[in-house]
Amino acid sequence: MLLAGLQKLTLLDFPGRVACTVFTAGCNLRCPFCHNSDLVLPERKPPLLDTESFFSFLKKRQGVLEGVCVTGGEPLLQKDIASFLHRIKDLGFAVKLDTNGCFPRILRSLVEDGLVDFVAMDIKNSPARYAQTAGIPNLDLSAVEESIRFLMSGAVDYEFRTTVAAQLHDEDSMEDIARWIAGAKRYAIQNFRDSGDILSSGLSPCTQEQIGRFVQIVSPHIQQVVARGDIET
Repeated sequence: MLLAGLQKLTLLDFPGRVACTVFTAGCNLRCPFCHNSDLVLPERKPPLLDTESFFSFLKKRQGVLEGVCVTGGEPLLQKDIASFLHRIKDLGFAVKLDTNGCFPRILRSLVEDGLVDFVAMDIKNSPARYAQTAGIPNLDLSAVEESIRFLMSGAVDYEFRTTVAAQLHDEDSMEDIARWIAGAKRYAIQNFRDSGDILSSGLSPCTQEQIGRFVQIVSPHIQQVVARGDIET
């Protein structure tokens, strides 16, 4: 496993659980708003966390932490992701997996093997603006759509989420997203935040008014909608 960071405690990342968050290196997308560019760009070569040191940390937190959030980058790029999650589960921790949905067969396999308790899948934008927002020209959405269908089948607890930036998302795109994932259990709208380490410049957060309007637009189509993150006024 290529582990590039560890947040030792989070009360927010794993709904309903006290958890830690481990970051994997590498991603197949190049979203311009990505705030973890060190994990995405191979030339950055972030310092890696020793896998055994991570598991030593987990063993010391048994009975204290309830879950582990595995995020990235894109965790499903890791060739040994299954064995990694097996080890986490064997220590008694629940697993939340963050993914961009580009690897549905791996996602299905992990869920069917009982290695994942909760999935948070990114919906980058409406289908028409997906390639632009993912930073990959002519991106084939068939894998993303397969992952959407699988999660909506109810095989595992899940949420979809979209990070919105004023230059990339508008009311029309949010309406298209809502119709695309209509009937979804839970959808989170996360406002863009400039960490100082994003892939592209020139992006800004949405205003409170815009976020409120986005919530209004998608709510008729989705069971539960939440807004997260700092909001510009």
